[in-house]
Amino acid sequence: MREAWTSVEVLNDGGTAPVALICEHAAHAIPDELEELGLGPEARHSHAAWDIGARDVAVALSELMDAPLVAGTISRLVYDCNRPPEAPDAIPARSEVFDIPGNRDLQGRDRARRVAEVHDPFHAEVSRVAAGRAALVTVHSFTPVYHGKPREVEIGYLCHRDARLAEAALAAEQGAGRYRAALNEPYAPSDGVTYTLQRHGEDHGRPALMIEVRNDLIATGPQARAMAEHLHPILRAALAELGASAASHTDAGEVAE
Repeated sequence: MREAWTSVEVLNDGGTAPVALICEHAAHAIPDELEELGLGPEARHSHAAWDIGARDVAVALSELMDAPLVAGTISRLVYDCNRPPEAPDAIPARSEVFDIPGNRDLQGRDRARRVAEVHDPFHAEVSRVAAGRAALVTVHSFTPVYHGKPREVEIGYLCHRDARLAEAALAAEQGAGRYRAALNEPYAPSDGVTYTLQRHGEDHGRPALMIEVRNDLIATGPQARAMAEHLHPILRAALAELGASAASHTDAGEVAE
């Protein structure tokens, strides 16, 4: 019998905050039927498979802010929920130093099945949860060294085209003076990483922000909690700057896609 699994979980669904939290790369699980995509333990638990520490940060933020959280439950190596179905790296054949044998030459029906079973349920839940919320915030992490190059930035605040929320968060971060932070680092919209921000944020006139945290800062539960406690007032200040804390979005009647 085929294993039963789902690609999405929703925590604190009844949260009262005006913001929806999203964590696309929260898990490294691979359904048994995919035979671990032909990967060894190192690859399956590496930053290529998930955003290390991001779920713990997002869960703590959800509690602190009383905000709903939509989190992925399947590895981004099966399907990257922060990519549209047509993107070549939505189902990567290689991720940094790892070849992904189970994704090699994936075509037609098999690719469409991944979209239907991972992408579609995830984004339907994001649409449902984000409806009526004034802002959208996604939580990610990144590796300190990528392709052999060290990254000095510790927290990145990313946007698609509308930079208002990202700029407000960066200003609050710089005011706190604790971490090295930058706008659209270590990734930028040109890297194809703003799919969720665009689809569920800007396309609905909803301010949207991606937070990228260097994963060595959130690798343990206590570290992740401390980071969430740091980010909470940053987000509160940024949302207040935009007036989102007192606003209710107008698309409350939106239906899940």
